[in-house]
Amino acid sequence: MRLCYPFIALLISLSCRVAAQAPVDSVTRSAAAPKREKISFFPIPIIFSQPETGLGYGAAILPVWRFGLDTTVRKSNARLIAWRTQEKQSLVQLTHSIFTPGEQYFISGELSYYYRFPINYYGTGPRTSRDDKSVIQYKVFIGQQRVLRRLKPNLFAGLQGRLTDLRDIQVNRDIERDGVVVAPSRLNERPLRERQNTRIVGIGPVLLYDHRDNVLSAYQGSYLEASALLNGGALGSDYRFSRYLLDARRYLSLDVNHKTVLAGQVVGQFQAGRVPFRELANLGGDKLLRGYYEGRYRDRQSVVAQVELRRQLFWRLNGVLFGGVGQVGNTLAGFDDGGLKYTGGAGLRFKFNRRDRLNIRFDYGVGRDGSTGFYFSFGEAF
Repeated sequence: MRLCYPFIALLISLSCRVAAQAPVDSVTRSAAAPKREKISFFPIPIIFSQPETGLGYGAAILPVWRFGLDTTVRKSNARLIAWRTQEKQSLVQLTHSIFTPGEQYFISGELSYYYRFPINYYGTGPRTSRDDKSVIQYKVFIGQQRVLRRLKPNLFAGLQGRLTDLRDIQVNRDIERDGVVVAPSRLNERPLRERQNTRIVGIGPVLLYDHRDNVLSAYQGSYLEASALLNGGALGSDYRFSRYLLDARRYLSLDVNHKTVLAGQVVGQFQAGRVPFRELANLGGDKLLRGYYEGRYRDRQSVVAQVELRRQLFWRLNGVLFGGVGQVGNTLAGFDDGGLKYTGGAGLRFKFNRRDRLNIRFDYGVGRDGSTGFYFSFGEAF
């Protein structure tokens, strides 16, 4: 965490520009005559450290806005971020979540380019060991877009499409013990085709109920998503497989001033067909089971449940306690193999933009096997 301290003062000064004269958050939407709010495109310098990247640095632009003056329409947001790390990883990413006037449409998506991106690879299944670690590297472009139309208040349905283009896969380091190579990378256990350039293309339906009061940091409400992604050769995909996602979240304010919020999530990812290694469901990272390295466990199926207790501390700082449990398996019956994976931890939230509840997130998590992770990100984990 000490790596972020030199930038806190700078973030504070920048946040004052973004949220100057901003009122305190309120779930109740004002009946007063609204004014059109100014959108900020001021770049934010960032520095961070997490297990997947080591020390990283870069910049981000985080606009938040509303189409029109109807305050019953939830705000849209976007994120443009670019960074590089000491592990020689580079990322440029644009994400967006847009509510059109009257919330007639909800449009969300991602454009990401990972250049020369080395990661730790442990193999597949729930029984992999930290000693199985090898280092692999690749370049990947990801494009995903959803367009959902409102069926009734807070209920949306539509289609999604996703393209993943994976290039230049390399094994940088095989499995080592005390600096000595003892076995080839477990990636070599996968079919040779998976270590070649691969394009995955899929489309599928999405049904979404989103009753959160704020999509960046909810005080109350529910979120329920059921979606499918059907990847096939007719679309130009090198692999044919199906992915099904269920994501349920609930947010409860435990007091009238929304100073304490209890948040919970259960998410399951289920796949059928021939799934290449990078498309497998995985645990770990800054969103699911913080404390494990992202992709520490990966397989065709996964289920995760996690909970957070969020508490306002003072000024712009909030505190968070979190815990989670999950598992991966080749089949649902395989979930009994290897024991459940669980993590716990704590974090801080800095309210960069109080008016729109845009937080900068610092989390520290510990996994069942003693693995740990410190995470820096924008917005909540869920």
